[in-house]
Order: sequence, then C-alpha cells, then structure tokens
Amino acid sequence: MTERDVLALSTRIIDGAGSLGEHPVQMGFEVHLGELAPDLAFVEAFGNVVALRGDGELALVDASGPLHARAVHEAVRRWSDLPLRTAVYTHGHVDHVAAIGSFEAEDRGPLDVVAHEAVTARFDRYERTHGYNAVINQRQFQLPSPMFPRGHRRPDRTYRDHLEVTTAGRTLELHHDRGETDDGTWVWLADQRVLCTGDLFIWASPNCGNPQKAQRYCDEWAAALRKMADLGAELLLPGHGLPIEGADRIRGVLGDTARWLESIFDQTLELMNAGARLDEIVQVVRPPADLDDRPWLQPVYDEPEFVVRGIWRLYGGWYDGNPAHLKPAPDAVLAAEVARLAGGAEVLAQRALDLSAEGEHRLAGHLIEMATQAAPSDGEVRRARATVFGARAAAERSTMAKGVFAWAARPDDSPG
Repeated sequence: MTERDVLALSTRIIDGAGSLGEHPVQMGFEVHLGELAPDLAFVEAFGNVVALRGDGELALVDASGPLHARAVHEAVRRWSDLPLRTAVYTHGHVDHVAAIGSFEAEDRGPLDVVAHEAVTARFDRYERTHGYNAVINQRQFQLPSPMFPRGHRRPDRTYRDHLEVTTAGRTLELHHDRGETDDGTWVWLADQRVLCTGDLFIWASPNCGNPQKAQRYCDEWAAALRKMADLGAELLLPGHGLPIEGADRIRGVLGDTARWLESIFDQTLELMNAGARLDEIVQVVRPPADLDDRPWLQPVYDEPEFVVRGIWRLYGGWYDGNPAHLKPAPDAVLAAEVARLAGGAEVLAQRALDLSAEGEHRLAGHLIEMATQAAPSDGEVRRARATVFGARAAAERSTMAKGVFAWAARPDDSPG
C-alpha cells in the first residue's frame, strides 16, 4: 500500500465511504513507511513513528515497540542514511520508545532524546512494578508467559509545559498535556502544518479508563484535543492507526473525540455531585448517541464504562459508595456463605451456565466466580467457569474486557 493509498483509505473512512475493516488500524503488525510530505516519513507499525530529515541529520517522533524495533529501524534506514540526532517521545509507553537502541547501536554520534519530565518517573515506576506489568501484558494480550521489557532509554532532555526543538531543518513545537498518560507530548510542525498526536488520538474511543493501568485524565485530554483542533493542521499523524489529511477532517475527528470525553466527564461529575454511587453512575452514563457510528470512536480497545470508573477514581477515591465494600469480607468467605445458602457451589455454577446461555453474562460472571471461590478444586465448577467467561470474552468488543475474560476462561487461571 503506497502513501497515497494510506491517506486515501483514511479519507474514505472519515468521509463515510469506507470502513475500518479495510485496514488493521488498531492492531496492525506489519511495518510500512511512506513519505507523506517533503522529507517527512510516516512509519506504520503497532506504535507509529514519524521520521524527519534535513540539514544532514535525521529526527524521529516516537520509536515504536519491542516487537517492531528492528523492522522500524530497517524501514527508516532504507529511506535515509543520515545520522539520527534527535528523538522525541510523545510519552513513555514501551510501544513508543524501543527502536532507539537500534539507532544508537550504529554509533554515529550523539543522540538527544527529548521528552516530558514525567517520562523519567514513568520508567522508574516500570522498574518497581516490572512483574505486575508483565502479568498485565500476559493477561491483556493472551501471551504465553509474562512479558514486559526493561532498561528503557531515558531522555537526555526534559521539559515541563512547552519546548521548541530545532532539528532536521525544522522547528518542532512540543506541548505537554495529560490524557492517556501524565507524561504526554504532542508535536506541532507549523511550517508544514503537521500534527503528531501521540496516543491522544488512536482511531478508537480514547484509552482513558484502562482497568489495569495507572490513572488517566479525561477532562484534560478533551482540552488537549480542543487545542489541537484549533491549529488548522493539514496532516495528522497519530500514535496508532492511519494518517489523516485535510484541515476539516482533522478538526472534525479531534472535535468529536473531545466531545465524547467531555460528555462522559460532565455526566459523571454531575451524578457524583448529586451523591450517586459508582454502580449507579456506571449504569447510566453513555457517550453522545450521535457519535455512536463514528469509526474513530468505536470501543475496540477501552470502553466508556471504564472511563467512568477512571473519573471516579481521580475525583472520588476508591470507595464506591457501597458500605459493604468499605471493609468487605474476603471474597472466598462471602462465596462460601452464598454457596451454602444456594445449596452448594454446583447450584451456583449451573445457574451461572443458564444465565450465560440466556445472554445474562454480567450476572453469570458473579455467580460462577463465587462458585469457583467456594469450591476451587471442583473440576465441574472450574469447567463451568471456563465456559461462562469464554462466552463473556466472545461477547465483548474491547481489548481490555476480552483480555480479562479470556484469561479467566483458561483452565489454569486461579479464581480471584
């Protein structure tokens, strides 16, 4: 697929003449480089890369992840043999920083890695929670074993709010905003009207409530999107997914995404201020209905109810308003008592299977988990658990939900 084909595809999707089924914009694994503007290349990968050349040097915005580091390096090197002098991280997620090592291994002179000041703290946290992140990756992406890289290349230079970097014959304006991460940077190339959003735009509903990850920032994310929408960019290069051309299209997708976040945030805060419990809020808050059909806002990675929980966590703490949850009994103790009242764990398990067959997956999940907690060594109960959570995984759309439920369906997964 040529660079013009890529831009034409994103145009068809946004204009309503195509669908995301034409291209794996969210989980693509093939690396492709196309020159989208003079001396500016866009490298499609699971984590995208922007390469710039000029004045005898090369610069990168992001560096993709461990699985694609070698292929990204090779693709860029086929495009330019200039020495890499500057690399900008839009944030510190591992799928945006890994290929730097391949370039430094060339030993072609100094490399200045630039990022927001919170990236260093992120890498420190990754070292402290390496095992936890490895387990999350295994569960979320169904990997054969826990997996998470170590030894991340740290920035040489950091900034707080705004920084201008002169490199590869142009000026990169770096702006900090919190959104999916607390260390986010978006990059504006004013001379070419090019906007690099990082993960502030990813061709999916915003990853703003990931249930297994650190805090996200819904209202600040929306504000960042509004700032970017006002720039009049002619080319948008996202952290994941297809590039977009045309000022009206770019303004439209960024504005829609901002409104999606603003609506969820405003509804959640209104109900919190009225004294509602978290459970009540999760059941009623929905994104604007007129955005349901937007291809770039589908809940294929994260989903709205997780965003609600993230907002509650940020503004309301971990207590959800249910007094039984403040200092609860151990899960296994509660499960054993409910099983005793029901007439045994096998009764709970059968009821869970019946509910699952009727499409009542949420309630079935509660009952089968209680049955398994009450009788963890019962083979029939564990097989029922695999059936219930397997059906639940098949019914879900988001990567987050599918990963957790598919993992629970594994025969070797421990209850709880």
